[in-house]
Amino acid sequence: MGEQLPCIADLQVQKNMINTKILGNTTEMECMLECTKLGIQVSIPFGEDSRYDFIMDYNGNLYKIQCKHCSEIFDNDGKVTAIKFKTVRQSGSNASLHTRTKYTKNEIDYFATSYEGRCYLVPVEQCSILKLLRIIPPKNGQTKGISFLKDYELSEVLKTL
Repeated sequence: MGEQLPCIADLQVQKNMINTKILGNTTEMECMLECTKLGIQVSIPFGEDSRYDFIMDYNGNLYKIQCKHCSEIFDNDGKVTAIKFKTVRQSGSNASLHTRTKYTKNEIDYFATSYEGRCYLVPVEQCSILKLLRIIPPKNGQTKGISFLKDYELSEVLKTL
């Protein structure tokens, strides 16, 4: 008997995983590049079993960074109002069989994402399962409880460390 060919659904899952992996790797590299441009030493853990993607060595302190690819949120006019990214890890390839687990302060210090060539750091304790960073203030003028993208830019966060 010949070798059994994978079904179409399996090939689609593999294609999506490759795309997701490429997006994740790109985000990691962009964030590490921004750190490096600022003279910050970065270290990458060996293997795929670490909860963090890299360590940022800044002012003699080590920070565990988990990178997440972001997506844009648009208003009705097509203008980008915010970015968002998931702040959970997911295991399993079938949507009905996967599990989502939140990251803890013991596992990572910051989430990092990259948007328009800049790196953004968000403390893990400020995240639930999704983080939204506003570019444009809400139309109702609310500012309390709103996270603005500019406040999480790498250079701004470094000022607080």
